Amino acid sequence: MALIDVPIMRNIGISAHIDSGKTTLTERILFFCERIHAIHEVRGKDGVGATMDHMELERERGITITSASTQVQWQDKIVNIIDTPGHVDFTVEVERALRVLDGAILVLCSVSGVQSQSITVDRQLKRYNVPRLAFINKCDRTGANPYRVKNQLRDKLNLNPVMMQIPIGLEDGHEGCVDLITMKALYFDGDDRHAVRETEIPENLRAEAKEKRHEMLDELSHFSDELMELMLEEKDIPEQLIYDTVRKAVTSLRLCPVFVGSAYKNKGVQPLLNAVDRYLPHPGDVSNAALDLDDNEAEIRLESDPDKPTVALAFKLDDGQYGQLTYVRVYQGTVKKGVDLLNVRARKRFKVGRLVRIHSNSMEDISEAGPGDIIGLFGIDCASGDTFCQQGYNLSMTSMYVPNPVISLSITSNDKSASDKMAKALNRFTKEDPTFRTYVDDESNQTIIQGMGELHLEVYVERMKREYGAEVTVGAPQVAYREAISAPAAFNYTHKKQTGGSGQYGRVAGTMEPMEEGEYEFVNQIKGGAIPTEYIPSCDKGFRACLGEGSLIGFPIVGVKMTINDGQSHSVDSSDNAFQSAAVGAFREAYAQAKPVILEPIMLVEVQGPSEFQGAILGSLNQRRGMIMDNQEEGMMVTVQAEVPLSEMFGYSTNLRSLTQGKAEFSMEFAKYAKVPQSVADELIREYQKKRAEKNK
Repeated sequence: MALIDVPIMRNIGISAHIDSGKTTLTERILFFCERIHAIHEVRGKDGVGATMDHMELERERGITITSASTQVQWQDKIVNIIDTPGHVDFTVEVERALRVLDGAILVLCSVSGVQSQSITVDRQLKRYNVPRLAFINKCDRTGANPYRVKNQLRDKLNLNPVMMQIPIGLEDGHEGCVDLITMKALYFDGDDRHAVRETEIPENLRAEAKEKRHEMLDELSHFSDELMELMLEEKDIPEQLIYDTVRKAVTSLRLCPVFVGSAYKNKGVQPLLNAVDRYLPHPGDVSNAALDLDDNEAEIRLESDPDKPTVALAFKLDDGQYGQLTYVRVYQGTVKKGVDLLNVRARKRFKVGRLVRIHSNSMEDISEAGPGDIIGLFGIDCASGDTFCQQGYNLSMTSMYVPNPVISLSITSNDKSASDKMAKALNRFTKEDPTFRTYVDDESNQTIIQGMGELHLEVYVERMKREYGAEVTVGAPQVAYREAISAPAAFNYTHKKQTGGSGQYGRVAGTMEPMEEGEYEFVNQIKGGAIPTEYIPSCDKGFRACLGEGSLIGFPIVGVKMTINDGQSHSVDSSDNAFQSAAVGAFREAYAQAKPVILEPIMLVEVQGPSEFQGAILGSLNQRRGMIMDNQEEGMMVTVQAEVPLSEMFGYSTNLRSLTQGKAEFSMEFAKYAKVPQSVADELIREYQKKRAEKNK
C-alpha cells in the first residue's frame, strides 16, 4: 500500500459538550464518505448503535466512553477522524486525542449553546494549539438560535467566530443554509454524498445574507491586504481569495469559522466536510517538536518527510481480543512492518510486527505508514505517551496533560477466582487510562480505585464484571481531600540518637509557609556551611516524605513552602539518614503550629432544565452547600452554574431526576480545592481518629 501524501491528509477530532451530537455527526460523515452504507443512531431502535460507539456499555447508555478512530476519504482528501467523549469523567480520552490532532470540529447545540464541557474542550484545544471550525448543530430543534451561540463563542470562549453560512429556516422549518462565499442556497434533499441542491437565495433571506456576507468580509479583511483593497474599491472578491484568507486565519488560530445544520436530519454535513478540506491544516502545516535527550533536551523541529528518521508517539492503549493495540501517530519518517524501533522511555528495542489501520473496532492490515498517519501496532510493551524512534536517535515528544483523580472507591473481590480476574482487569485499565489509578490501602488492606468522577469509576466496575467476569463489591465513594497550612511557623529541630557505635545527629532550622500556587517548594538559605552541602538534598527528601500523609485526616499535604536557614552537623554522627530524620521531625513540629486546615475538591456544576423547575434546581444546589455562580433563562430552558463540594454531589443525578420529572440534566468538572467548613472538618477529624483508635486496639 503506497504512503499517503501529506498535503491530502487531515487529522481531525470531533469535540463537544455531552449530547451536542458529536457521534451523530461522525456517523453522517462516515456515511457521506461511503465508509458505511447505512446510518445507525446513538440510541437507535435497530439495536445496532452508532458505528463509533462500539462498546456494549456505550450503546446501552447512549454515551461515548472511549475515543474511537477511523479513516475516510472525502473527494481527494484522506481524513483521519477521532470521535471523543463529551462527558468530563472521560476527559483523558479527549486530552490524548487532541495531543495528536492537527484540527478539530467544535460541535455546539443551537439551543443549549456553549456549555460547561464546551469550555473545557476549548481549553484543551488551546493547550495543544489546535485550530478549529465550529458547527452549530440541531438547528431543527425548538428554541434553536445559531446567532446567540455564535455570540457565546466570542463572550464565553474568547474566540473570533465568523458565520460562513446562515440557516434557511429554524426549528421545524429548517431546510438548509446559505453559503455566504458563493451566495447560493444549499438544500439537502437526498441521502447520498452528492445530494446537495444549489439554488438562488430565497427572496426573504437576500437582505440578511448580504448583510452577513459584509460582516464576514469585514472580519476577513484584517487578515488580507488584497481583500481589504478590493472591499474598499467595491470590486468583486474572488472566491479563492476568500478561501485562502480563511485558511490562513484559521491555521494561525485567529479565526473560528461557524457552520450551521442538523446532523440528525443530514443537513449541512457536506459543506462542513468541504470546510475541513479547505481550512484545516494538513500535517505539514503544523509545527511539531521533539526533545533531543542527547543534547540537554534541546528542541528539534520535526518535518513531515517520509525519508527522515522515524519519530512516532503512542497516545492510547487498548487491550482487545488480539492483545494490546497501541494507537500511534507518526510525526516524521516511515513506520514499516519488520523494522526495528526504539521505545525511548523504556530504552527497549522492538520489531514492528502487525501494522493496522483502525476503523472503530475493526481494522485492516497495512505494510507501512508515513508522516501524519494514525495507525495501530500490535504486541508492543509500552505506556501511553511513549515516543518511538529510529535506531540511533534519542528523541522524546512531550506527553499529554493528565489531571489528578478526585474520587476514590474501595472494591473487594467476592472470591479467589474474582480476585485474580480483578487484578488482571485493574492492570489493563491503569495501563490504558492514566486518570484511573489503583493501590492497596496499608491500613484497611482494601483495593482502592481512583478516577475523575462517579460515572468514570462506575463504568470501570461494570467493565470488570462484563469483560472479565469479576464479581466485586463496591464500597462507599471517598473524596480526595487535601491538607494545607493557613499560617507560617518556625522550626528548629535537633535529631540526636546514640546507639552502640556511631550515633545520629542533625539540626535543621527555618520556616514553613503556606503557598497559593503549587504543591511544594523547597528553599535553601543556608550560609557559612551550617549544614554541609551534601546534606541539603537529605533535608528536602525528609520534608517530601511528610507530604504523603497529614496529621488531621491522613490525606496528602499541599501548598507548603519549606525554607531552611540554619542548622548544625557533627563531624562523626551526621549522615544522610540523620538529616532526613531531622527534617521529618522539623516538618511535624512546624505543621502542628501552622494551623493546618482540610481542603475539599469543589466541582463546577452546570444544570440545565425547563424553566418551571428553576426553583427546585436552585434549592437542590443550595442544600448541597452549592454557591450559585450564574443563572440564565433562555426561552423555555434555564441554565444554572454553581460551585459545589464533590462530597455533596453523590447521588445527585437520581435526586435531580425525581425533582424535575427526569427533564433536567447536569454535568460537572473539577474547579479547585477550598477549605471545608469547621463543622465538616470536625466530623472528618472525629472519623479519622476513630479509625486510628480501632486499628491500634
